[in-house]
Amino acid sequence: MKQTSRQTKLIYFLSYGVVAILVVMPLHAVLTTWLASRFNHFDLFRIWKDLLLVPLGLGAVWTTFRNRQAKRFNKLRPLLGLIVAYALLELILGAWAVADHSVNASALMYGWINDLQYLAFFVIALLISAQIPIKPGWRFLLLAPAALVVFFGLLQHYVLPADFLRHFGYGPHTLPVYETVDQKAAYIRLQSTLRGPNPLGAYLVLIITSIVSLLVSFKKQRLTTVVFLAAAMTVLFFSYSRSALLGAVLAVGILLWLCLRGSYSRRVLSISAAGLLIIGVCSILALRHNDRIENIFFHTDEHSQSSQSSNQKRGSALESGLEDIWHQPLGRGVGTAGPASVRNDHPPRLAENYYLQIGQELGLPGLILFLAINIYVFCYLWQQRNDRLSAVLLASFMGISFVNLLSHAWADDTLALIWWGLAGMALGSAILNTNKSNKSYEKNQKVAKA
Repeated sequence: MKQTSRQTKLIYFLSYGVVAILVVMPLHAVLTTWLASRFNHFDLFRIWKDLLLVPLGLGAVWTTFRNRQAKRFNKLRPLLGLIVAYALLELILGAWAVADHSVNASALMYGWINDLQYLAFFVIALLISAQIPIKPGWRFLLLAPAALVVFFGLLQHYVLPADFLRHFGYGPHTLPVYETVDQKAAYIRLQSTLRGPNPLGAYLVLIITSIVSLLVSFKKQRLTTVVFLAAAMTVLFFSYSRSALLGAVLAVGILLWLCLRGSYSRRVLSISAAGLLIIGVCSILALRHNDRIENIFFHTDEHSQSSQSSNQKRGSALESGLEDIWHQPLGRGVGTAGPASVRNDHPPRLAENYYLQIGQELGLPGLILFLAINIYVFCYLWQQRNDRLSAVLLASFMGISFVNLLSHAWADDTLALIWWGLAGMALGSAILNTNKSNKSYEKNQKVAKA
């Protein structure tokens, strides 16, 4: 069935909604906090993108089946089935947790939003990108807002006062004005326009990987690209997010390995990476008694005023998360762990590990489903790794997965929506291009027979 002009306009309108979310999300935290400070209703402003996902999702599904495009997704049927199963488990265990009084309504809704919104956006972007080509502009959609984030981060560090964000409504009832390393004013952690230093660092893993890809792919404007890369790395460093720093190194290394051709080049890269790793570790160990090195890499020193270091807190949180899964292998329900649990009537459970959070909420069945979704997405991106967007997503996925081992990276809606939205665009565009290639092949075959 051919698309009518009205249906085509609807698909383009839906694509504009996807683009709007990708472009606005890097500024989401600062904009919503500022609006809430003027008009109150902080949570209402924060869920604008979730409200937008409802008509986008309905429109994407309707146009897909209306235009008889559903058969295009046969290859992705296992992945889509896993996402549906995961969503149903979220809904069932969430309802069970409320009935069992393990979670209140606020924590439950926040948990559902955190766990499901980015997967819903992934499917929406996938369905829409399989009908019209919106992928070609992905670099601009990703890097233009990122330039604002990086620039504001530099201003925060070099120009603006530490409490500048209080003018945008940051404070005890919204988001922290600023955070420090080990409660030391000399080590203020950058957060730019995101909701904290760790979310900023995790977001920059994707951005730095994309900038390196740009540097490798294009010979023009290399000076501008190098300056952009240096600025992004500076902001990442002064976020003092150690997991993000290691994740960025891992992601860039994997991207370079994917871009290189030939076993010799990859062998040189592997040896160089191993050498740099050894030098870095030896340097940190040799200077471990230097106060600055201790604060930057260990987030504590012998002059610490904190009763418990962040490393001890993280270790205790990880141990507690593992114990929760061991004693409750079926989980306690959505909203009982992770950032959503802060809203619960019971003590919050922050495992400092996104995978443990899923295990705490949904048990081993939910964790297995979530890991299966991740593996499928990884495999599909690997199959089309010669595509530059897929290569960037593949490399950054590994870096962000590492970050998730030490924080709740996917719980940050900015990073989650952007990465999974781009992943949907990459896979949807592959389906669209495959169909175009098949039509071209069939047309050539008919001409040849004639």
